[in-house]
Amino acid sequence: MRFVLFLLFTFCIGRHKNFSQNSNRVVTTGVPFIMITADARAAGMGELGVATSADNYSQYWNPAKYAFVSNEKGIGLSYTPYLSKLVDDIFLGNILFFKKIDDRSSWATGLRYFSLGEIQFNEFIAGSIVDQGIERPSELTLDLSYALKLSNEFSMSVAGRFIYSDLKVAVDADTSSASSLGIDISAFYQSEIFKMSSNSALIRSGINISNIGPRLNYESGTQKSFIPTNLRLGAGLDILFDDDNILGFYTEFSKLLVPTPVAIYDSNQNLLGYKQPDIDFINGIFRSFSDAPGGLSEELSEITMAFGLEYCFQDSLSIRTGFFNESQNKGSRRYLTMGAGFNLNFFKIDLSYLFSTSRVRNPLENTIRFSLSINLDQTSSQESNQNSDNSDIGE
Repeated sequence: MRFVLFLLFTFCIGRHKNFSQNSNRVVTTGVPFIMITADARAAGMGELGVATSADNYSQYWNPAKYAFVSNEKGIGLSYTPYLSKLVDDIFLGNILFFKKIDDRSSWATGLRYFSLGEIQFNEFIAGSIVDQGIERPSELTLDLSYALKLSNEFSMSVAGRFIYSDLKVAVDADTSSASSLGIDISAFYQSEIFKMSSNSALIRSGINISNIGPRLNYESGTQKSFIPTNLRLGAGLDILFDDDNILGFYTEFSKLLVPTPVAIYDSNQNLLGYKQPDIDFINGIFRSFSDAPGGLSEELSEITMAFGLEYCFQDSLSIRTGFFNESQNKGSRRYLTMGAGFNLNFFKIDLSYLFSTSRVRNPLENTIRFSLSINLDQTSSQESNQNSDNSDIGE
């Protein structure tokens, strides 16, 4: 039964597949767990975060935001159960730490660990089921980033990531662990506060190209798997009604920078399925903008969209909602989200919930997600920051 659930899991999240029998050209990669949202704040706003205000989890969305964070240092902790309605030992764990170096720069590090739980392998031999043992596949990433504020309104960041994947499809299979390195390049803009009608406001924008790196090689003699090189581009508007009430509107667009699978035919020109071209990751990035067989319309269908709202009251209570949309032919992920945040002095608790609006079941549907942010200094004061250096408004 565990083996069946494992196969179901790998299908749900797009486990690295170089060959697909699906009639749609769905873009897949290795280590897709990297794309699972780690924090409940972003999850409650339609799973976006490249252009929201800086927080403890900026490492995942846009490390350049750390240059605008209000606290001197902090920690982020989260635990996300996966396929919780089927099994109880598949989960994503995440821990982050950031520290400001000075008023213009910050550094951060993070560890993401994904466990696929215990998997019992059996084999039919001479009409009998023979126990082949238990495996505990897992994957992880270790990140390090540096952010620098180039002006009062603009910052950039570079991040490095070690990726490790230890998967097996059978106990005696000729497979081994695979590893790679990824680089993130990001930028963030946060305007000065300006007047908009009778209220004050500010705008934000962000871009992050993440996981730029070599492909994974699980088995010798087989085609390597692309890591999820991804482009995120977003913008946001915060309306400051007064010192106690802030309403934020955010939108984000995302596209995987890996090649679109191409059709594979047999000798009789019968369609067998789709397979990603065997090219290096640099060529894959550039080809990903123009290689869809369906032309521009298919390229546009590979872009996901997210929209989010966040209302903050007295920097102590936040209410959020959002919507995520993906083309029906490219994965068909569509869902509404909602969430809330509670700021209790030096730590903050966020939670979120997801409602799928697609025929495709979401592995996180009907799962309440929690994340914790801990501030390790007593210098945080968002109200004073709004008036001094414009950092972290809208938290």
